[in-house]
Amino acid sequence: MASVNPSHSTISVESLAPPAPENKSSTRASAAKNHVVVDVVLRAMLFATAFVAITFVVTSKQTKLIPVAPGIAIPMAAKFNQSPIVYKYYVAALSVTCFYSVITGLLSALALVKMTEGSTKTQVHLAILDALLLGIMASATGAAGGVGYIGFKGNNHTGWTKICNVYGSFCRHIAASIAVSLLPSVALLLLVWVSVFILSKKISRS
Repeated sequence: MASVNPSHSTISVESLAPPAPENKSSTRASAAKNHVVVDVVLRAMLFATAFVAITFVVTSKQTKLIPVAPGIAIPMAAKFNQSPIVYKYYVAALSVTCFYSVITGLLSALALVKMTEGSTKTQVHLAILDALLLGIMASATGAAGGVGYIGFKGNNHTGWTKICNVYGSFCRHIAASIAVSLLPSVALLLLVWVSVFILSKKISRS
């Protein structure tokens, strides 16, 4: 008659036992910390890229001597605030994004220090604000890019002449700013995705 080893049966029973509550709580705490770290990094990226884009725009002023008659040239400056409203809206959107990233970044850093993920209500508010700002930034970048393209290529049908062949430095600053301003939109999109992911995890646990 075969004998049963009690140690083997004990091991098999222990392996089938559910994980201890402490392990679950530590896993949740680690996941919450990772979510907050990602949020802080994205908001720091949001601030840095928006600030660089603003810097390119506000330093884009260029003055050139424009001939108006044979032997006569007058200095004329190209500045971002000379455009109707597009670049003003663009700079305003970037400024709001910078201010917003500082406030929400501090809140996320505080949550990281406290090792908490934040309440569901806070996550919902952040997701809504991130999505709203994403729409504003995308529209501002698109509008600025459209005006910049006309300045670079002109439009023969409407008689709009290109200016980038004259104000080369001004156009390069604007183009660099528009290129960099795509990154805040990407950061905001990722922040919305992170918030939705965190909310979905909380809903599934409830």
